[in-house]
Formats: sequence, C-alpha cells, structure tokens
Amino acid sequence: MNIKFILTSSVLLLAILSFSSCGAQTEAKREGCKIKVGIVFDIGGKNDRSFNAAAWEGVKRAEKDLNICLYDVEPGNPTSIEPAMRAFAERNFDLIIGIGFAQGPIMQKVALDYPEIKFAIVDGVIFEADGKTPKQNVASLVFREHEGSFLVGMIAAAKSKTGVLGFIGGMDIPLIHKFETGYEEGARYVNPNIRVIDNYVGVTDSAWNNPGKGKELALNQIEKGADVIFTAAGNSGLGAFDAVEQYGKNAQGEANKFVIGVDSNQNGVKPGFVLTSMVKRVDNAVYDVVKEVLEGKFKGGFHVFGLDKDGVAYAMDENNTAIIPVDVIQKTEEARAKIVSGEIKVTDAMAAKK
Repeated sequence: MNIKFILTSSVLLLAILSFSSCGAQTEAKREGCKIKVGIVFDIGGKNDRSFNAAAWEGVKRAEKDLNICLYDVEPGNPTSIEPAMRAFAERNFDLIIGIGFAQGPIMQKVALDYPEIKFAIVDGVIFEADGKTPKQNVASLVFREHEGSFLVGMIAAAKSKTGVLGFIGGMDIPLIHKFETGYEEGARYVNPNIRVIDNYVGVTDSAWNNPGKGKELALNQIEKGADVIFTAAGNSGLGAFDAVEQYGKNAQGEANKFVIGVDSNQNGVKPGFVLTSMVKRVDNAVYDVVKEVLEGKFKGGFHVFGLDKDGVAYAMDENNTAIIPVDVIQKTEEARAKIVSGEIKVTDAMAAKK
C-alpha cells in the first residue's frame, strides 16, 4: 500500500508528523508487509513521463510483486529532500531510494548518520569519508547512457533529411553530456557530415521542469534545419514534443519533424512524431535493489547498467515500427553487438572529464 507525501517548506513539519501516525495505521491494516521502502523523487515529480516515472514504475511493480510497504515523497523544493530522507531513516525503513544525482550530497550525509539503514541512489555515487571507497550501505545505480544514446543517434541520422539534428539537455552538467556525446557519435557513425545543434534548458534544478523553454529551444533548432531532436531534459523535454507536432505531417501521413524521448518509453506521448526513445531501465534497477533487500542479498557500491545488461535501449513498439526502415534497425543492432563486444567504444563524457 502506498502512502504519498508532497513536501513544501511551509508544511514540512506537519507532513513528517503525519507520516508517523498515518504510516503506522496503514501498516496495521496490511498483513504480511515484509519490508518498508521509501522513495524520494527528483523535483520533476513521478508524473514527468520520463526519469521519475520510470523509477515509480519500478517501485510500484515491487509493491505488487513483493508485498512491500511503499511510501513516496515528491519534494516541493530541494530543501524538502533531506528532511524526507531523515523521516524515513528515523522510522527504520529497510530501504530508502533517492532519485537523481542532485540528491547525492544529501544522501551522503544521511547515509553517514544512519549506517544501519540501506540506501539506493539513481545516477549518483556515494563514497565513504575518504572520497574513494563506495559506501557499503548505499547501492549506487548508474547507467551507460552514452551507449543507448549512440544507437538513437544512428537512427536519427538515418532518418534525417536535412543532415541537421537537435539535442536538448536539461541541466548543463556532465551526466547529460553523456547523452549528448553518445548521440553525436552515433549520428556521425552513420553520417560523418551530420550537424548537431545543442542547447540546455538551464543550470539549476528548475531546468528539469520547464516545458515552455524546451519548446522554445526546439522551435529554434527546427528553424535552423533540425528535423530530429533528442531530449534529455525530464519534463522540460515534453516541450519539444509539442514543437515537432506543430509542424504536422506530410501528404503520406508521416511527421515532418521528429523527437526522440528519453528514460521511459515516450513513443506514445505523441504517436507518429516520436521516432524512438532512449530507454533507461531505471524501473528494473529500482525493482532489483528492492528485491535484493527483501532477499537479504543487498550489496552497496556500484551497480552499472549498460547495453550488456539491457540497462539502456531504444524503444520499438506499435507507435514507431512503421517509421523506421528495417535496414536501419538491422544496422543499429549490428552496432549494438559491437558496443557490447567492445569493438565500438562510445565516449563516456563524464569519465573523459575526470
């Protein structure tokens, strides 16, 4: 059974006080609840149809399959994240999950204060005090986003009629540079002369939740010739979906401009206008760590998900099968196998800058 809290500074204390009584009442009604799991979402919220939504899908599946008591917090602002984590820890939750790299410094402190509690963070790495040794009560769930982005870059370049692609990132940070670099390398693998226009929504957390700005950037890129745009911008990326839809379809019924979704399968958000989605299996990663705790197999440190473990992929379904030629898929699958074998090496922009 799920208990939800949306925390803002003005109601934070009340929410945490309510948390204890409401949670206890719910658990009393639920027989056989094996473990308590708390998840703290990124600012975009669990309904962003992207990154947070993927995590939500994973914990909800765990709630259904594994008989856990699930609690979630959607912070109204960044200052609400730490109190939410501490509220879970104070009540001796079996697992506390943080969504997004921005929660790293917060979890670093909370996990240090509660060494007996198990934590997991998506897109972050938590170290011991030496700054080198991964913290053993924290599972760091990280992905090789550059590998999946390489594949959607290939598809974008093969589909483009103008030879110009777009990329819209959320925050201008090394993590999102991984998406951009992989995308560009995949596109140039198909067409060495391809041009990629890149823009970022901003440099603060609000960059993930500004679809109006995302649409503005997408329209500007289209005006410069881009006919396929890859977004890695959370809720802000949905603005690019509106932008490509604005350009309609041609006489054959095919979209004139395309967008590529990210994290979750977003092919169905604007059917026919979404070329594919670079799926990041946050749902599987989160589900697996819950299961590990339940089975007593939890391990702290790095948990890495790439093409080799189906941790990243490109989405194919009834919404986009007809718009991607079979030979393009064949070439993309050949490249996928070469990346897994090591024959093709995709640049990890984060590692390259260390």
